[in-house]
Amino acid sequence: MSALNTLKYLATPLSWLYALGVWLRNLLYEEHVFPSHTVSVPTIVIGNLAVGGTGKTPMTEYLIRLLTDKYKVAVLSRGYGRSTHGFRLAGPADTAATIGDEPMLIHTHFPDIPVAVCADRVQGIKHLQSLCPEIQCVILDDAYQHRKLHAGFYILLTSYDNLYVNDHMLPRGLLRDLPSESRRANAVVVTKCPENMKPIERRIVSNSLNLASYQQLYYSSIVYDSFHLQSTPLLVAGIANPVPLLHHIQSQFPDTELLQFPDHRSFTAKDIQVILKKAEKYEHVVTTEKDFMRMQQTPLVEALGEKLQVLPIHTTFCIDKEAFDRQVLLYVNENNRIKS
Repeated sequence: MSALNTLKYLATPLSWLYALGVWLRNLLYEEHVFPSHTVSVPTIVIGNLAVGGTGKTPMTEYLIRLLTDKYKVAVLSRGYGRSTHGFRLAGPADTAATIGDEPMLIHTHFPDIPVAVCADRVQGIKHLQSLCPEIQCVILDDAYQHRKLHAGFYILLTSYDNLYVNDHMLPRGLLRDLPSESRRANAVVVTKCPENMKPIERRIVSNSLNLASYQQLYYSSIVYDSFHLQSTPLLVAGIANPVPLLHHIQSQFPDTELLQFPDHRSFTAKDIQVILKKAEKYEHVVTTEKDFMRMQQTPLVEALGEKLQVLPIHTTFCIDKEAFDRQVLLYVNENNRIKS
C-alpha cells in the first residue's frame, strides 16, 4: 500500500466523524432548532461544497457586471484572513489586511459599489441596508454554509476536475459540506471547464451530478488576460488551486516553476526572503491579483519592480450564458417588484 493510500485509509474514520457533525448541524437548521433568517433585500449566495479553488471571486465579479447596469448592488463577504473584527464597509484606507484579499480585490475593481465584510451575514446585511438603503441586491461571496441566513438564490460552484460527487469529506477529501446539500442550489455551475468541452463531456458531467428538475446546470471557464513575457517566469501563488494557472503559463513556457504558499497567506519576512532569492534567477515573476492584494502590504512590490506581472482572470460561460443571465435577472427583478 502506497503512503498516499495509507493516509487516505487512516483519514477515512475522521471523515466519517466530520460528516456526521456536518449532517447533524444541517439537520438542526432543517428542523428549525437553529434559526435561519430571511432579509428584505434580494440575496444571491455564491458558494461551493469543497474548500476553495472553484472560482467564487471571478463569479462574484461576473454577477456584479451583470447586475450593476440595472440595480444597486452590494457585496458581502466574511473577509477571511483579515486583522479586523465585526462589520466593516470597505473604504479608501482599507487593505487586504483589514478586509481580506478577496473583498479588497473586488473593492479595487468596483470602487463605486458597497463592499463589506462581516462573519455574521445576517447582521452584515442589516448594517449594509442601514448605511446604503438604496441597495436592491446583495451578493454574498462564500456563504453557502452560512445557514443562519436563508438566502433567496443559491449558486453552487464545482470544479470540472474535481466534481463534488467524486470527492470525499475532510480530511480524506476536500468537501466541507455533504454532497446532498447541493439540493439547496438554484443553479449549479461547473467551473474551470476546458475551452473546447464536447457535448459528450457535458452529458457525462450532467449524468454524474444528477440534479433535481428545479435546478439549472451551467458550464464556465476561467479566462486569463494576455501576458507579455520574454522568458520563462517564476509563478508565485498563494491560492487554493494554482495548478490551472501553472498549466496555462506552461503552455507557453514549459519550464515555469511554481513557488506555492497557502491560500490567503500573509507573506512573512521569511516568505519575502524566499521569493526574492528565487526571483534572482528570473527576468519575470508572475502572480495572481489576489496575491498582489497581499503583496502590496510588503516590500515585495517595490523590490521586484518591473519583474512583477499580475495576471487577471475572468469567468466566461461555455454555453447557455444567456440562460444563466436570464435566471439571475429574473430572480432579482421579481423580488424587487415584490419588495416595492
